[in-house]
Amino acid sequence: MTSRERILCAMALGTPDRVPVTPWGLGRIPEDSELGQRIIRECDPFIGAGIAGGDWFLGTAVKTRTEERDGKTYSVIETPHGDLYSRFQRTEITGAHVEFFCKSADDVHKLLACPYEPPQVDVGAFLARKDQIGEQGMVGAGLTNPGGIPARFLSPTDYNLLWMDDRDTFMELTRVAAERCYPWVEECCRRGVDAWRIIGGEFASTQLGPEGFRATMLDFDRPLVEIMHEHGALAHYHNHGPMGRFLEMLADIGIDSLDPLEGPPWGDTTLAECKRRIGDRVCLLGNLDDMEVIDQVDGETIEQLAEDCILAAGPDGYLLGGTTSGTFTEHAGRNFLRMVEVSKRMAAG
Repeated sequence: MTSRERILCAMALGTPDRVPVTPWGLGRIPEDSELGQRIIRECDPFIGAGIAGGDWFLGTAVKTRTEERDGKTYSVIETPHGDLYSRFQRTEITGAHVEFFCKSADDVHKLLACPYEPPQVDVGAFLARKDQIGEQGMVGAGLTNPGGIPARFLSPTDYNLLWMDDRDTFMELTRVAAERCYPWVEECCRRGVDAWRIIGGEFASTQLGPEGFRATMLDFDRPLVEIMHEHGALAHYHNHGPMGRFLEMLADIGIDSLDPLEGPPWGDTTLAECKRRIGDRVCLLGNLDDMEVIDQVDGETIEQLAEDCILAAGPDGYLLGGTTSGTFTEHAGRNFLRMVEVSKRMAAG
């Protein structure tokens, strides 16, 4: 089997010639390096590719600008009822929003009052990347789901406060996001996007509990995945955190595969439990965290962990890997290659 065939077989809950070893992209490893090329050739990578044309939520009619103030750079959204400000700060290692556009329900209504025109869909880069990778892996487009849009514009604190204090406004923002997302995704699929990596679920699962997850994720993501499936596209779902209370709801969305399924101390379920509960409906990917496990342990340890994972969740409907975050370095890259050897050895009996 080729890597693409291997991944497709696993995502269809079949048993490939060996369990795919599936890093998300190449992490921080240059693609043109010897190690990067080995990972593409020998592993079964899931690689992200962008879709051009504009922001599907904000659209093309909204006016934005940047503004310098007190030595800091702010992003600004111009609304009919006043400007909204956001600031993103970077360090040598990472970056994060330190100020979000919306601080209150009033700000959310300002955001929703902005004029909206859907962006043009340009899948040229996606198709080019898919052609470049060919049978060496799976290429997928990244998508923040409708329920993830409130977390994009509100800080974690304000996200929770809005859910508790003004649920109608929270849900209005999510509904508007869905109304804009669904036709955009459908057009992308029509133009050839055949695999997606969906993010956003973890905001609700870690902060809003089962009731919030059902209202903001399950109810909106199920029709989203149905659109993908109507066009023959695959839906992979990325959701960090404790998943014990959410596994069946995630399967009810209709997704094809799910990561990262962290075990303790980061999560609250074992890979074997995930397999028992939803493994007949969803292909599992995980549960070896890129940074905390694969990038830290020695070769002997990763080989034992890989074997344990395959025994717990394979050989059918399972992708051996970490998280679809792509945060790993060269050490993890070499450990991914070691996992390939474990997968081959176990398939050979």
